[in-house]
Amino acid sequence: MDHLAHNRDAWNRKAKVGDRWTVPVGPDVIAAARRGDWSVLLTPTRPVPRPWFPADLSCDLLALAAGGGQQGPVLAAAGARVTVLDNSPAQLGRDREVAARDGLDLVTVAGDMADLGCFADASFDLVFHPVANCFVPDVQPVWRECFRVLRPGGALLAGMMNPAHYVFDWERADRDRVLEVRWSLPHADADHLDEADLAAARERGWPLEWSHTLEDLVGGQLAAGFVLVGFYEDRFGPQDQDLASAHMPTLLATRALKPEPR
Repeated sequence: MDHLAHNRDAWNRKAKVGDRWTVPVGPDVIAAARRGDWSVLLTPTRPVPRPWFPADLSCDLLALAAGGGQQGPVLAAAGARVTVLDNSPAQLGRDREVAARDGLDLVTVAGDMADLGCFADASFDLVFHPVANCFVPDVQPVWRECFRVLRPGGALLAGMMNPAHYVFDWERADRDRVLEVRWSLPHADADHLDEADLAAARERGWPLEWSHTLEDLVGGQLAAGFVLVGFYEDRFGPQDQDLASAHMPTLLATRALKPEPR
């Protein structure tokens, strides 16, 4: 199974129907960011703390798997030199729409978050990576590639799903509004779908997800060479109708630095 092709098609479909992560920010948001009044999300509801960003945002910034016309354009308006990489051409199209509308200097690149071979070593000062690594089967290459393309002293800001989210039967939760523990961890959608299920997922625009482990999500950053310096948790908002968020934090975010040479 080609997970990249499946998820590319799923997010293209999401963009077509106006999923909330595909709706571009308005001109007022960009105008405010140009005045220094801005915030962005790594997770659904909790803004990233401003101290997690450089005081001077005029840096080379990779918005990794962050298409949709939201975070990338805001950060560009705030002064960063932004490159947005995403697997979905439709999502990248949203970023180009905002850039054209508001006169932003922003680069878009179609690609795989786990393979950043199109970028040279030490190309960026900051990698901004909202929740998206749940859409790849192995998160370790993502961390290694982030470390490689960052300059010494650079930072990785990453959002992630809490693995515990994946123990529940979400098909039943959506249908019956009941939380039922069904799966063991780590969970992979692809392990439990036959060809008919995959076809239905494609038709409905459902991307495939992988839970990963905390060892891979957090320990994997350490193994790649990063030093963790920031952490917070978050929950889905009411519009997401996520039953688990009423009982526990369902997402997490980290700030990790690439050490300076000694």
